[in-house]
Amino acid sequence: MSENLDEIIANFEILEEWDDRYRYLIELGRTLAPLPEEAHSDANKVRGCASQVWLETKREGGPGEATLLHFRGDSDAHIVRGLVALALAIHSGRSAGEILATDAFAIYERLGLAAHLTPQRSNGVRSMIERIKSDARAAFA
Repeated sequence: MSENLDEIIANFEILEEWDDRYRYLIELGRTLAPLPEEAHSDANKVRGCASQVWLETKREGGPGEATLLHFRGDSDAHIVRGLVALALAIHSGRSAGEILATDAFAIYERLGLAAHLTPQRSNGVRSMIERIKSDARAAFA
């Protein structure tokens, strides 16, 4: 991914219209590195999303709080792929302890996404974040 979280937040703050923010979210999804076909597996599939979403987790170091987690993801829906990109910008490359301490929902709310996503997409975001936190808890143990 080419943009970090601070850049994403700054870009969202510049965009005033929701149509522009949705387009930017779709563009974020296009920056994701392709997920290899073998990673589109049942084990990587995120349950609770209306769209197809896959998250692949790689651990570096550990086990324990300092274990770094790297995520790759994909979706079959453009906006959801952008939401995956945002989740990866928030969590990927961070330690299990940092991931567990991060309030991703506060970031989604700060960006205004909480108020502008359909209930189905909001549930999908919750499922994605819970999956990431679950992987962090597993790495922490």
